[in-house]
Amino acid sequence: MKKFIGFFVFMVAFMLLSSSSCESTSVDRTQADQQEASLQELNRQVGMPNIVNFTEKKMMKDILELRDKANLICYAYIVPEMTGKPVFLGKCIGYGLPYATQFTNPERQLYQSVTLPQADPNGLFMPASADGTWILLINPATGEPKPVYCEPRVLISPFPL
Repeated sequence: MKKFIGFFVFMVAFMLLSSSSCESTSVDRTQADQQEASLQELNRQVGMPNIVNFTEKKMMKDILELRDKANLICYAYIVPEMTGKPVFLGKCIGYGLPYATQFTNPERQLYQSVTLPQADPNGLFMPASADGTWILLINPATGEPKPVYCEPRVLISPFPL
Protein backbone atom coordinates (compact mmCIF):
# COMPACT_ATOMS: atom_id res chain seq x y z
CA MET A 1 0.00 0.00 0.00
CA LYS A 2 2.85 2.39 0.85
CA LYS A 3 4.36 1.77 -2.59
CA PHE A 4 1.02 2.59 -4.22
CA ILE A 5 0.66 5.86 -2.26
CA GLY A 6 4.27 6.80 -3.08
CA PHE A 7 3.66 6.05 -6.75
CA PHE A 8 0.40 8.04 -6.68
CA VAL A 9 2.13 11.09 -5.09
CA PHE A 10 4.92 10.84 -7.65
CA MET A 11 2.42 10.74 -10.54
CA VAL A 12 0.47 13.76 -9.21
CA ALA A 13 3.69 15.77 -8.81
CA PHE A 14 4.81 14.73 -12.29
CA MET A 15 1.49 15.78 -13.82
CA LEU A 16 1.57 19.15 -12.04
CA LEU A 17 5.11 19.84 -13.21
CA SER A 18 4.29 18.66 -16.71
CA SER A 19 1.23 20.87 -16.97
CA SER A 20 3.19 24.00 -16.02
CA SER A 21 5.83 23.27 -18.68
CA CYS A 22 3.09 22.55 -21.23
CA GLU A 23 1.51 25.86 -20.32
CA SER A 24 4.79 27.65 -21.01
CA THR A 25 5.23 25.71 -24.25
CA SER A 26 1.65 26.55 -25.18
CA VAL A 27 2.31 30.29 -24.66
CA ASP A 28 5.55 30.04 -26.64
CA ARG A 29 3.73 28.22 -29.44
CA THR A 30 0.97 30.85 -29.49
CA GLN A 31 3.50 33.67 -29.70
CA ALA A 32 5.44 31.87 -32.43
CA ASP A 33 2.20 31.37 -34.41
CA GLN A 34 1.30 35.06 -34.02
CA GLN A 35 4.77 36.11 -35.10
CA GLU A 36 4.58 33.81 -38.14
CA ALA A 37 1.21 35.32 -39.11
CA SER A 38 2.65 38.81 -38.73
CA LEU A 39 5.65 37.94 -40.90
CA GLN A 40 3.38 36.39 -43.53
CA GLU A 41 1.37 39.63 -43.66
CA LEU A 42 4.56 41.68 -43.83
CA ASN A 43 5.79 39.57 -46.74
CA ARG A 44 2.41 39.87 -48.48
CA GLN A 45 2.43 43.69 -48.19
CA VAL A 46 6.11 44.37 -48.84
CA GLY A 47 7.38 41.37 -50.78
CA MET A 48 10.97 40.71 -51.77
CA PRO A 49 13.17 43.39 -53.33
CA ASN A 50 13.11 43.32 -57.11
CA ILE A 51 16.80 42.57 -57.59
CA VAL A 52 17.49 41.57 -61.18
CA ASN A 53 21.14 42.45 -61.89
CA PHE A 54 22.72 40.78 -58.81
CA THR A 55 25.58 43.30 -59.02
CA GLU A 56 26.82 42.81 -55.45
CA LYS A 57 26.85 39.02 -55.83
CA LYS A 58 28.84 39.38 -59.07
CA MET A 59 31.24 41.80 -57.36
CA MET A 60 31.82 39.30 -54.56
CA LYS A 61 32.48 36.54 -57.09
CA ASP A 62 34.99 38.77 -58.91
CA ILE A 63 36.72 39.67 -55.65
CA LEU A 64 37.01 36.02 -54.60
CA GLU A 65 38.38 35.01 -57.99
CA LEU A 66 40.91 37.88 -58.06
CA ARG A 67 42.07 37.01 -54.54
CA ASP A 68 42.64 33.42 -55.67
CA LYS A 69 45.51 34.25 -58.05
CA ALA A 70 48.60 32.24 -57.03
CA ASN A 71 51.20 35.03 -57.11
CA LEU A 72 49.08 38.11 -56.58
CA ILE A 73 51.54 40.86 -55.65
CA CYS A 74 50.16 43.50 -53.29
CA TYR A 75 51.63 46.29 -51.20
CA ALA A 76 51.30 46.26 -47.41
CA TYR A 77 51.05 49.36 -45.26
CA ILE A 78 50.38 49.98 -41.61
CA VAL A 79 48.20 52.92 -40.71
CA PRO A 80 49.29 54.53 -37.40
CA GLU A 81 46.33 55.88 -35.45
CA MET A 82 48.25 59.03 -34.49
CA THR A 83 48.80 60.23 -38.06
CA GLY A 84 46.33 58.18 -40.07
CA LYS A 85 48.87 58.17 -42.91
CA PRO A 86 49.86 54.81 -44.45
CA VAL A 87 53.45 53.66 -43.85
CA PHE A 88 54.81 51.26 -46.48
CA LEU A 89 55.85 47.82 -45.12
CA GLY A 90 56.70 46.15 -48.41
CA LYS A 91 55.46 44.00 -51.27
CA CYS A 92 53.47 40.96 -50.27
CA ILE A 93 51.64 37.98 -51.72
CA GLY A 94 47.87 38.38 -51.53
CA TYR A 95 45.83 40.41 -49.09
CA GLY A 96 46.91 38.95 -45.77
CA LEU A 97 44.87 36.79 -43.43
CA PRO A 98 43.30 37.86 -40.16
CA TYR A 99 45.03 36.03 -37.30
CA ALA A 100 41.78 34.32 -36.26
CA THR A 101 41.31 32.69 -39.69
CA GLN A 102 41.07 28.93 -39.25
CA PHE A 103 41.99 26.20 -41.69
CA THR A 104 39.42 23.78 -40.28
CA ASN A 105 35.93 24.20 -38.88
CA PRO A 106 36.34 25.60 -35.35
CA GLU A 107 33.60 23.33 -34.01
CA ARG A 108 32.61 19.73 -34.51
CA GLN A 109 29.15 18.36 -33.95
CA LEU A 110 28.97 15.79 -31.18
CA TYR A 111 25.21 15.29 -31.12
CA GLN A 112 22.40 16.96 -33.00
CA SER A 113 22.48 20.10 -30.83
CA VAL A 114 25.85 19.73 -29.09
CA THR A 115 29.07 21.08 -30.60
CA LEU A 116 32.58 21.02 -29.20
CA PRO A 117 35.59 23.17 -30.03
CA GLN A 118 37.95 21.60 -32.54
CA ALA A 119 41.67 22.28 -32.81
CA ASP A 120 43.38 23.38 -36.01
CA PRO A 121 45.78 20.89 -37.65
CA ASN A 122 48.62 22.35 -35.52
CA GLY A 123 46.76 21.25 -32.39
CA LEU A 124 45.93 24.80 -31.28
CA PHE A 125 42.50 26.25 -30.64
CA MET A 126 42.36 29.59 -32.44
CA PRO A 127 40.49 32.56 -30.95
CA ALA A 128 37.13 33.62 -32.33
CA SER A 129 38.64 37.02 -33.12
CA ALA A 130 42.06 38.67 -33.02
CA ASP A 131 43.48 42.00 -34.14
CA GLY A 132 46.60 40.67 -35.86
CA THR A 133 47.16 39.90 -39.53
CA TRP A 134 49.47 37.40 -41.22
CA ILE A 135 51.19 38.90 -44.28
CA LEU A 136 53.41 37.05 -46.75
CA LEU A 137 55.90 39.89 -47.15
CA ILE A 138 58.47 39.52 -49.92
CA ASN A 139 61.99 39.78 -48.53
CA PRO A 140 63.64 42.58 -50.60
CA ALA A 141 67.05 40.88 -50.30
CA THR A 142 66.02 37.40 -51.49
CA GLY A 143 62.70 37.94 -53.26
CA GLU A 144 61.21 35.09 -51.19
CA PRO A 145 57.85 35.51 -49.43
CA LYS A 146 58.01 35.09 -45.64
CA PRO A 147 55.14 35.20 -43.14
CA VAL A 148 55.11 38.33 -40.99
CA TYR A 149 52.69 38.87 -38.14
CA CYS A 150 51.43 42.43 -37.80
CA GLU A 151 49.33 43.78 -34.88
CA PRO A 152 48.48 47.33 -35.98
CA ARG A 153 45.80 48.06 -38.53
CA VAL A 154 46.96 47.00 -41.96
CA LEU A 155 46.12 48.31 -45.41
CA ILE A 156 46.96 46.04 -48.36
CA SER A 157 46.57 47.18 -51.93
CA PRO A 158 47.20 45.48 -55.30
CA PHE A 159 49.04 48.64 -56.43
CA PRO A 160 51.37 51.14 -54.71
CA LEU A 161 49.58 53.93 -52.90
